[in-house]
Amino acid sequence: MPKRGKKYLESLKLIDRAKLYDPEEAVDLVQQTARAAFDETIELAVRLGVNPKHADQQVRGTVVLPHGTGKKVAVLVFAKGEKAKEAEQAGADYVGAEDLVAKIQEGWLDFDVAVATPDMMGLVGRLGKILGPKGLMPNPKAGTVTFELEKAIKDIKAGKIEYRVDKTSIVHVPIGKKSFGTEKLLDNLKAVMEALIKAKPPAAKGQYLKSVVVSSTMGPGIKINPQNIIEK
Repeated sequence: MPKRGKKYLESLKLIDRAKLYDPEEAVDLVQQTARAAFDETIELAVRLGVNPKHADQQVRGTVVLPHGTGKKVAVLVFAKGEKAKEAEQAGADYVGAEDLVAKIQEGWLDFDVAVATPDMMGLVGRLGKILGPKGLMPNPKAGTVTFELEKAIKDIKAGKIEYRVDKTSIVHVPIGKKSFGTEKLLDNLKAVMEALIKAKPPAAKGQYLKSVVVSSTMGPGIKINPQNIIEK
């Protein structure tokens, strides 16, 4: 068990670990427990009643957070010709082709999201072992392999995030910053939960939302009653 800091232990005293909180109460509380000197990210962790080892129980998709993530997102685009110009005009931070592939192969990864036009995927495929494990590989299901670059880039900059169930059946996503306040954080939380519920695989049996927890970057987790989320 790792040794916890004084601020963490003080925050822990505010939480009833046995209680399932109402969403608004939990979001209020998570801001109180975010005691670091910086503007902490508020994270959402949802344990789903799926077995991710089965292909028909994968849960993956994207959602645009109504109020964004609070983070400036660096977008890299693999494109050539007119599509490269479109990407630059739409606000992409890095645009290129073979030059970017070489740079990434040398260890450069100073970006948050990678987008590619479909015709570039043969080239981008060389980076699978580098980008794949970091969740940075362009993917059609995430809307990051597309010829509609302007829309893709603007959606990402506006707060579009990708969610994906991990091998422990948990989805981890940011829902904003402490400074957002309760109303904006609740809006973002609700958007994610609605997306997850819509993404429920037909093969998933029994209880789908096993647990829902919010926490700040440096703070303890606060459990939310899954039954009370969508009604709020």
